[in-house]
Amino acid sequence: MSNDDATIEGGRQRSFRLHNMAVPARPQEPGLYLVATPIGNLGDITLRALETLAGADVLACEDTRVTRVLLDRYGIQNRPYAYHEHNADEAGPRLLAALEAGKSVALVSDAGTPLVSDPGYRLAQSAIEAGYLVVPIPGASAPLAALVGSGLPNDAFLFAGFLPTKDKARRDRLAEFVTVPATLMFFESPHRIAATLVAAADVLGGDRAASVCRELTKSFEEFRRGTLAELAAHYAEVDNVKGEIVLVIGPPPERPVEQADVDTILADLAGTMPTAKAAAEAAKLTGLPRKELYQRLLDMKGSDG
Repeated sequence: MSNDDATIEGGRQRSFRLHNMAVPARPQEPGLYLVATPIGNLGDITLRALETLAGADVLACEDTRVTRVLLDRYGIQNRPYAYHEHNADEAGPRLLAALEAGKSVALVSDAGTPLVSDPGYRLAQSAIEAGYLVVPIPGASAPLAALVGSGLPNDAFLFAGFLPTKDKARRDRLAEFVTVPATLMFFESPHRIAATLVAAADVLGGDRAASVCRELTKSFEEFRRGTLAELAAHYAEVDNVKGEIVLVIGPPPERPVEQADVDTILADLAGTMPTAKAAAEAAKLTGLPRKELYQRLLDMKGSDG
């Protein structure tokens, strides 16, 4: 099949190219299409995604320069329009207007699956509330790639996006996951990974198994595995960490603790530190909820009085 066989509508060819062969793309049914794109290796895209990108009436993306690289790789002539957190209030209504006019709108993020830690959630929510067709086009996902490559348990897992940038807020957020019986996954930037590992080791326990998954699907892909304490020690010595990172942390170890032991731990800790900190430390040692331990410590102090 030659380029002459590609479908031409609205002044552009609705087609994509595979191995120098043009493949016609059918116009898409009116609706919002959430299209997963590669997270690094441009070969990680589905045929369905290519047809959707080529056949949609409107193509919205985070960064037109990033998306243009993918489109050029596969000979897609569709023009991308920017939709990101800084212009969502302006661009969102325009995309909804396109849906109202009976057009098909494809939405992609810079990498991976739209709506995962990006403003696409707002657009999808508005489209659903307005009654428009919303279709996921699945494909690459950084959290899932990291999970299966980490070697950590995957029977139950929780993706929690980015952690706060400030240390106290980061530790408070991590404390919410101390007793969650699942593998945890976080996005992290290379210049914060060392501090995050220190905080995670302090709050979740240095013996928790973890993996720093970096540059997934790219030439320098790396899975560095170990305990949180070991990883924190390693990255404390590494300068200029590069690449996008998914931090995967295994579930908490089972630590059955008798109530009498819990009371002893609380009493010992309360003798050397404030109540709130004692409860937090006891939570790390026992795996029990911090709020529950805090209340028990207050009850113990009240009964002593």
